[in-house]
Amino acid sequence: PGNYRTQLWDKQSESFLPSTPGLGMHVEVKDPDGKVVLSRQYGSEGRFTFTSHTPGEHQICLHSNSTRMALFAGGKLRVHLDIQVGEHTNNYPEIAAKDKLTELQLRARQLLDQVEQIQKEQNYQRVR
Repeated sequence: PGNYRTQLWDKQSESFLPSTPGLGMHVEVKDPDGKVVLSRQYGSEGRFTFTSHTPGEHQICLHSNSTRMALFAGGKLRVHLDIQVGEHTNNYPEIAAKDKLTELQLRARQLLDQVEQIQKEQNYQRVR
C-alpha cells in the first residue's frame, strides 16, 4: 500500500498549504517489465494498493490532472508519499472480520502469506 497527500504553494503566505479536495491525482504503477499494474484517479490525498508478482524495481508515477490548480499555485505541488512493502502490510483483523475467519483459519492465512513472501524474496534474489 501507498499513502500520499499533496500541498499547494500559497503565494500570500509563501508556504505550502493542504490542497483543496478538488485537486485530482493520477497514480500509475509499472512493474519491471513496463506492464501497468495500477492506473487510477484519486483526490488530493489517498491510499492505493497493488500486488505485483514480478521481482525487481517498480515505477510509481503520481501527477496532477489539473493544470489550473498548478498554475494557480505558481506551479508548485508538494507530494508526501509513504510506501509499505511486504506481507506485514496486511490488516489481519480486517481480513478476519470481512471473511468471517476463526482464529485458527486466520493464523493459517498469516502463515501462508509468510511462505509466499519468502518465496518471492528467494525468487528476487535469484533474479539479482
